[in-house]
Amino acid sequence: MAFSIQIELNDKLYIRDPQQTKLGKKILQQSIVLIDKIGFEKFTFKKLAEAIESTEASVYRYFENKHKLLIYLVSWYWEWVKFQIDFHTMNIKNPKVKLEKILSVIVESSKENPIIEHIDEQILHRIVIAEASKAYHTKEVDEENQDGFFSTYKSLCAKIADVIMEINPEFPYPRALASTLLEMTNDNIYFAEHLPALTDIQIPDKEDLSPVHKLLEFFAFRLICKD
Repeated sequence: MAFSIQIELNDKLYIRDPQQTKLGKKILQQSIVLIDKIGFEKFTFKKLAEAIESTEASVYRYFENKHKLLIYLVSWYWEWVKFQIDFHTMNIKNPKVKLEKILSVIVESSKENPIIEHIDEQILHRIVIAEASKAYHTKEVDEENQDGFFSTYKSLCAKIADVIMEINPEFPYPRALASTLLEMTNDNIYFAEHLPALTDIQIPDKEDLSPVHKLLEFFAFRLICKD
């Protein structure tokens, strides 16, 4: 039987916590499906209400607007990745081995996990690839950053940067590399599928993302390690 993992997010992103009610979980579940299907630009609360057989007003009881819903979904995914990293590295002492596992988790976290019924991580990852930059490439980014909207992503980057510094305390750009590795993962998956001239990897089987993992390891360890 499936059970729920409660992922805590900034309460300024929502009016009512969608993870606490049946309708809220349905809003999350169907918004992921709908954004993936039609894209964020064409996505509206009216279309979402039709998909969940409810009213726009009911959606607005949970989220002020679709921009905050997008930030919520993207933040949920990054918090899920952070949870997976903590789970899979808790007993690893060697920082190089730990980073290897972290890179594997970054790639593998996109696979659907049946223990969370209302979130399809595989579909959500497609949204992160295609739409995540729209969450923070906005005119309001500084104000939203002050409100802590991107704390989950920053915390994830800090976690990776800490491991990088364990490997090489003299490495000058740990946070830049951490965020680059995360963005590199999604960019190259997107490029391989849509703009293959912009990447050197091929992903003939969407279930096998090992080429992405090899790419991350190549860049990470060539930059961090002295020998």
